[in-house]
Parts: sequence; C-alpha cells; structure tokens
Amino acid sequence: MLYRKLHQYLIVLGLLYLSAAQAGPQSNVIFEGAPKDSKGRYTNTNSDLSHGSTMTRAKFLARRLATAWRTNAGVPPFEPNNGLFLRENIDTPSITWVGHSTFLVQMDGINFLTDPIWSTTASPIPPLGPRRFVKPGVSLVDLPPIDFVVISHNHYDHMDLPTLRKIQKLNPDVLFFVPKGNGSVLRRNRISHIRELDWGENVSFKEVDVYCLPAQHWSKRSLTDTRKALWASWAIIGASRRFYFAGDTGYFSGFKAIGRYLGPFDLAAMPIGAYEPNEMMQAFHMNPEEAVQAALDIEAKLTVAMHFGTFDLSDEPMDDPPLRFKKAAQKKGMGKDTGWVLAIGETRQF
Repeated sequence: MLYRKLHQYLIVLGLLYLSAAQAGPQSNVIFEGAPKDSKGRYTNTNSDLSHGSTMTRAKFLARRLATAWRTNAGVPPFEPNNGLFLRENIDTPSITWVGHSTFLVQMDGINFLTDPIWSTTASPIPPLGPRRFVKPGVSLVDLPPIDFVVISHNHYDHMDLPTLRKIQKLNPDVLFFVPKGNGSVLRRNRISHIRELDWGENVSFKEVDVYCLPAQHWSKRSLTDTRKALWASWAIIGASRRFYFAGDTGYFSGFKAIGRYLGPFDLAAMPIGAYEPNEMMQAFHMNPEEAVQAALDIEAKLTVAMHFGTFDLSDEPMDDPPLRFKKAAQKKGMGKDTGWVLAIGETRQF
C-alpha cells in the first residue's frame, strides 16, 4: 500500500512538472521587478544616471523655443497608406510605420499598435510643444480592428491620450498594456480595459504572449510625478513570429539578458533619435550606433528604426539618425536587407 501511494505521488508530481514546463517561461524567473528608491519612485537598474548639468538643460530648453521656425528639411519620405491591405491581411506578418514610435504590427492573427500618437503636437497644452513634421502614414479610421496597444511610458510623445481615446472609441474591446503606475492616468481619461505590468511579468492574449521588459529611461507628465510610473520595453511572442519593441531607452546591459532569455527575435523596433546634446541625452536615448548594437544584443534577425523624423525633440539634424543608422548597420553586417529605415506609411512583411 505504501509503495502504491508513493508511486501515485510520483506520477502526480511528474505531471505537474510537465504542465509547468509546457506552460512556457515564467516571467518572474527571467527578470526581477523594477527597482524603487527610498521614496518609492521607480529607478533604472543603474540608478546613477544624469540628465546633464543645469546649464546644459537650460540652453537646450532655450533652443527648443526656436524650433517653431524650423523647416521640415530632412524629414523621412512619406508613402500614404489607405489601409486596404492592412484591413484584408490575416496571414502575412507585417509592420507599418505610422510615424515616430508608432507601428501597426500584424502577426499570429493579432493586430496591435505601439505607442500610438496621431496628434499634431506632443504636449499637455497643444498647440504649444513639439509639433509634428510629417502627418501619420495611415489614418486611424483606415486601420484594421486593433486587439491591443502597448505603451512604453508616459511622456507625451508616447502616451497620447487624445489618440488612445479615439482608438478605444473605434475598438471598444481593445486592451491597453502599460507599465506599472500608468493605469490611473488612463482611467481618469475614461480609458478602460487596462493591464498594468511590472518588468518580468507576462500575459497570454489570444495567440500571443506579451512580456513587459526592462528599459533605461524615466517618466514624467507633470511637475510632481517624476518617476512615479514605470517605463518598459515589450516583447510579443507568437507561434510564428517574435517581435520586440524597445520603446524609449538608453543603451544598457539589459538588452543582452533579453536576448539570452527571449531571443532570437524576428523583428525589433529600435529608437535611433533624440541623442543630442549628448551630455543630456546619453543615459536615456540611444544613438544610431547603440541601437544597432542593442539589436545585435537581443539577437534580432531584422531591425526597424523609429523615434526620429516625426517630432523635433533634440539638437541633431532631422536626417542624421537614419544616415548614421544605415552606416552603422552596414558596418556591423546588417545592411539594407536586415537594418530597415521605412518611409512613413510604408508596410513591410517580416
């Protein structure tokens, strides 16, 4: 009798082990949650990061005032997209650049958006603030039904409430994935169906798994909420494709860990702009060379550039990021076939 009970116990234990193994990786094993400081505010894994000296920041803000007279020289090419292929597409993995960090991604039967912004100004008080130099590559009403949205952090060029409200109106069942601490802002603005995640957490949604992952950045929407909400990158992993969205981030060692645990990725969207002045931007934004290295770190088969050419956010010329990205990709052996710079509105299969 004792032997029989022991035998049954071992069978049950073995079945539980197999079930856990087949369930896929558990996020809390892959990454720890985001750290916080003594005041309970979120920090980066390397907390000693600088925004530059007071003088550097003051001069930068003064130069920003002059961008109202800046021309659109050097902005990306524009390919108007009527959305016909996108609405009919069911089986073809594809990505469409709407502009800035906004993509429509179609894979594994799912349609999702990254950091959607269709507004003409990235600002709490439009029309003041960074203005849009190139209109969105496809209109909101021409998109296919949207299953979910991933948002990297709460800066106004990444979490645009007017756009999010319109997306919800057009797609009443859409789900918004946001890093921890960002849900309250959405709920106050009548946006529902929110899922807040910490670094390392993942959720299964229809045919894909959505992973909230580390990034090196910061958050702020008002004078009093600095780093009260988390920032993140995202991985969307399905049976046929693996996609990585870096969000807004500086270069950091976390990329290698992401590649080690979740790579290789079929396609990665990497930010390549807003890197000058270097003293102020280096910790929180990647330059094109760093973006290429980050793509190699996460083991991306294809890399698409973003976060440039749409809003005037920093000192480098508008056409400098894509030129440097192409050169760096070529130098690292990526070339035009694996290091993509899309036209705004362009759809490409992956």
